[in-house]
Amino acid sequence: MADLSAVKEHMDVIGADGVHVGTVDKVEGDRIKLTKADSGQGSHEGHHHFISGGLVADVEGDTVRLSANADVAVSFEEEA
Repeated sequence: MADLSAVKEHMDVIGADGVHVGTVDKVEGDRIKLTKADSGQGSHEGHHHFISGGLVADVEGDTVRLSANADVAVSFEEEA
């Protein structure tokens, strides 16, 4: 797991495949809270989702890179 203290608000979160997963709202404990704007569709719309810090491979510049492809990372999201 990468150092989550380097993760800041408004950073892009991308999968290992380079696909956009979300935008950081903030870090809560060992999870990254994504903005509501990246909450998905249907029943997932309008509330926050979380990505486990264990999926973070690297933080470089304004980007959080995950160790899993975007479609896999989304399947691990937790709802708020």
